[in-house]
Amino acid sequence: MIPGLFEKNLRIKQLSVLMIASAIAVSCGSSKNVSFRKNAGNKTITKAENLRKLDSKFDGNISRSISDILKDAEKYLGTPYRFGGNTPSGFDCSGFTVKVFEENDFSLPRRSSDQASAGKKIDIKEVKPGDLLFFATAGGSRVSHVGIVHDIGADGEVKFIHASTSKGVIISSLNEKYWNKAYLHAQRVL
Repeated sequence: MIPGLFEKNLRIKQLSVLMIASAIAVSCGSSKNVSFRKNAGNKTITKAENLRKLDSKFDGNISRSISDILKDAEKYLGTPYRFGGNTPSGFDCSGFTVKVFEENDFSLPRRSSDQASAGKKIDIKEVKPGDLLFFATAGGSRVSHVGIVHDIGADGEVKFIHASTSKGVIISSLNEKYWNKAYLHAQRVL
């Protein structure tokens, strides 16, 4: 064997494994709990409560097209996570949103970071079902995860449907510590 060739091949394999692991880690978020609380006097509030201040402007009415999108999203509940997946056999976060919107004759870019520029950026107080929520699951401010607003509770709790790395397609709450901390912004694409 040529001297150094073995070491070079080993370094290439190690780098390849590291790149794949990094891509998986930042492509879509998991549902692990990460503690995040902000103390405001004697009351502890979460970032979501702080952002929403429980005064959602959503009136509870949704159009038929948004209702259809949500029904299509719900039919994939439990579908496993698959890196790069955009079929019912497995989805990553942006593959899931692309598929659901595509089934309703609406085209989205494939990557979550590109979806984050589609449509119009809106304040969290303005979100309604069908809007997209974007997250930085690897920390920082780089978009690495996307979900579709599913419903908004009377208390202003925002629930969204998405493909998580650990549980596949699920419905989560923006009030969950992990998602609360990772939340970046919302976009209206419809």
